[in-house]
Amino acid sequence: MRIGFGFDAHELVNAKPLKLGGITVDFPKGLQGHSDGDVLLHSLADAILGACAGGDIGMFFRDNDQNIKGIDSKEILNFALKTAHASNLSLTSIDIVVVADKPKLNTLYNSLRESISGLCNIPPQRVSVKSKTTEGTTVNEDAIACYSVVLMEEL
Repeated sequence: MRIGFGFDAHELVNAKPLKLGGITVDFPKGLQGHSDGDVLLHSLADAILGACAGGDIGMFFRDNDQNIKGIDSKEILNFALKTAHASNLSLTSIDIVVVADKPKLNTLYNSLRESISGLCNIPPQRVSVKSKTTEGTTVNEDAIACYSVVLMEEL
């Protein structure tokens, strides 16, 4: 068994759609980033790469590479999953914490779980998504952060 841990954070900005877990969230701001800014998928991809001892997404998707400007974060996650497969690892369990004062995400839990389940090809009951607010102590309403942990088994 292998464990991987991932983290990502991006600032919320105007005039950009908010992408989280591969879905578009109805909110007037989106996440700044060289890609679509999906902190959940970035964090998850980093956790998967971590379980493979394969580095982090910044090593493969550089923020100064104009060829990938605006890349869909699903492609980044797919890269991490292919890396895991090449390392003879299979994704067993996912646990995610999204840190956001705004928007409130409690109505999106099932949609996020189903999206991640489908993207990772594992049953939804093996995907946990939680959200926490900070009461303005760290990541405030100007940003969203995400932590992910994965459990992988060797094939």
